[in-house]
Amino acid sequence: MPAYDDAPARPLADELINDPAIDRILQTVRGHLGLEIAFVSRYVENEQRELTHVSSDLELPMGPGFREDREDSYCWHILQGRLPELIQDPADHPLTQELAITEFLPVGCHVNTPLRLADGTVWGSFCALGRQPDRSMNPRDLAILKSFAGLVGERIESSLEEDMTLREARKRVEAMLDGHAVTMFQQPIHDLNTAKPVGVECLARFPDLNKRGPQAWFDDAENTGLGNELEMTAVRCALETVGTVPDGIYAAINASPATILSGNLHRELEKAEPGNLVIEITEHQQVDDFAALAREIEALKPFAKIAIDDVGTGYAGLRHLIELQPDILKMDMVLTRECDSDPARRAIAAAMVQFAHDIGARLVAEGIETEAERAVMQGLGVDYGQGYLFARPLPVVAAQQHLLGVVMEE
Repeated sequence: MPAYDDAPARPLADELINDPAIDRILQTVRGHLGLEIAFVSRYVENEQRELTHVSSDLELPMGPGFREDREDSYCWHILQGRLPELIQDPADHPLTQELAITEFLPVGCHVNTPLRLADGTVWGSFCALGRQPDRSMNPRDLAILKSFAGLVGERIESSLEEDMTLREARKRVEAMLDGHAVTMFQQPIHDLNTAKPVGVECLARFPDLNKRGPQAWFDDAENTGLGNELEMTAVRCALETVGTVPDGIYAAINASPATILSGNLHRELEKAEPGNLVIEITEHQQVDDFAALAREIEALKPFAKIAIDDVGTGYAGLRHLIELQPDILKMDMVLTRECDSDPARRAIAAAMVQFAHDIGARLVAEGIETEAERAVMQGLGVDYGQGYLFARPLPVVAAQQHLLGVVMEE
């Protein structure tokens, strides 16, 4: 592994730029050593170095982001073995007199150590200096600096690993955006009184399903700035399957508030063939501008009915549910599971039934897995049920057969 990689420098992750721990470490080093300036720098392309963090009570002519030729820095010559890591007085070392920085700051004393990553690559340097010579500085001071440099190195290593993880995640997500590797499943929704199917929820599935579930893919997309793009890929793939749903049965397509606010969903529905659609608004994000969301949802209503997911556990309060005027409320499975043995769950579910009735919405109980849970929900007046008791998420053809009542031979 080379001592220094002269590849173009990647942009620093925000977590590293704004890491208060590194700033505190630099300040602590200055306090321990009694020096006026401490900084972290990294080596970048074009044979330069860049300051990433600077700590000083002085008004300095350079700060984070400042770049200079690495040959003009003490740090580079220390790395090359031309200067010692501990310099009590630059006058003791003729090379320092050739460096403009000596007079520019000026540099009176200097202590420095390279910042190496776990693989041995030199990332940059950790430095502290004073404007006056200091003959009292000794190897113990250098050892203190190196100890703190080790802490900074750990922070940098962690940030770089996280950055690499995000880059790999982004690459994975980008490979999904053309939709070719995305498979749509449909989970049937049944009327609890008649047992007949009334709808399906369209669910995206991605490669390596046994290792990484769909939520992991959407989390990767959100963390890498591709949340809207992956959601819209899933929307387009879902719309392609709507034609397989029999007449009189609705197809629900998931969309987050962020995707709705982007306007992309509205534009996609304008292009789509008319159908018995429901837009199911997922409730995993805090909505900052609810008025804007309400306007966008109103614009969707000519194309689809509106459902609110995870009612009872999501962010939306009852006032918001009233303002959105949804056609369907989906009660979170937390309220469904073991409702036959838990009076608290039954009480909340009963309140949701009354609320749905008052606003003229249908209520769906998610996560029904047992006949006892189904019976409780039916008895409370819940309209529809969804869960493994009725059917697991099915491939599109199998879902169509289920909806048509076709019994497949084993």
